[in-house]
Amino acid sequence: MHPIPAAAQYTITRKMALLGQQFRILGETGNLIGLVQQKAFKLKEDIRVYADETKTREVLVIQARQIMDFSAAYDVWDPVAGVKVGAMRRKGWSSIIRDNWEVMDDRDVVIGQIVEDHQLLALLRRFLSNLIPQNFDLLMNDGRRVVDLKQAFNPFWYSLTVDCREDPQARLDRRMAIAAGILIAVMEGRQG
Repeated sequence: MHPIPAAAQYTITRKMALLGQQFRILGETGNLIGLVQQKAFKLKEDIRVYADETKTREVLVIQARQIMDFSAAYDVWDPVAGVKVGAMRRKGWSSIIRDNWEVMDDRDVVIGQIVEDHQLLALLRRFLSNLIPQNFDLLMNDGRRVVDLKQAFNPFWYSLTVDCREDPQARLDRRMAIAAGILIAVMEGRQG
């Protein structure tokens, strides 16, 4: 059994630190299932998800392929099984106005996309107020939404729900759903 449990819903919260950010990944009952301690000022993103607060056992790794790439690609690895789970690539120019990502399988074949909810709201977020919560849909190539990634409105703390209830057959690996949520939380932290 993998240390990241398959669930219908996860919550990612962020705590700011002096030299970085900490993300907690919570299961459906609010139990801690993952912890990310992200250091500030890294040129090449290397995100490690640990099983608990001791940070002794990695359960997921998200690594940028290149240093500071505008259309960055991130490989998602399962260090427990020793395999690449998939990858995500930010669509550079189109993400300036409205965030857009490609979701790929372990061989880099595009299997879906992550799109920000609405272009007008995306523009308002970028140019007027970052208090408007973000919402993303993870769609498979057939257009079917399998994950809803929704930020809660709260100006004092960050919380993102990774809702997989529309994917009861787990067409998308839950590790990829969690990785998508973490990447969105990290990117939002840079934009906000």
